[in-house]
Amino acid sequence: MAEQPTVEHADDTEDAPPTGPRRILIALYLVFAVAATARGIVQIATKYDQAPLAYVLSLLSGVVYIAAAVGLITDRRWSRPLAWAAVGTEMAGVLVIGALSIVDSTAFPHDTVWSRFGAGYGYVPVILPVLGLMWLWQTRPAPRDDD
Repeated sequence: MAEQPTVEHADDTEDAPPTGPRRILIALYLVFAVAATARGIVQIATKYDQAPLAYVLSLLSGVVYIAAAVGLITDRRWSRPLAWAAVGTEMAGVLVIGALSIVDSTAFPHDTVWSRFGAGYGYVPVILPVLGLMWLWQTRPAPRDDD
């Protein structure tokens, strides 16, 4: 049976400062994390009865953006799997919620971050996970050759 390749990880106590495209992705994810989380909290606290599904999804998207930002910011054993899970969830969420909000607009009387594929946010919510997934794929660790 072939042995699974192991990947060297940075020390769990020290993170390298982000550079290049990673820095831009982190900045975008942090902006969306703050915006979506704050929006969801305010909507749930002040007018939950008007569109509960939309408002809970707004808060959920904020949590996903927070997880993606943490996964991209840190350089620890759990960081990349967290980033993959969060960005993958974001991609699925924006595609599913985007399509549902167009097909069944009565279920979404108020917009979420992911409604209409992020139209209210200049479609950045549908572009961001594509960029995030591309960056994660392009920067994946090479398997070690132990032969």
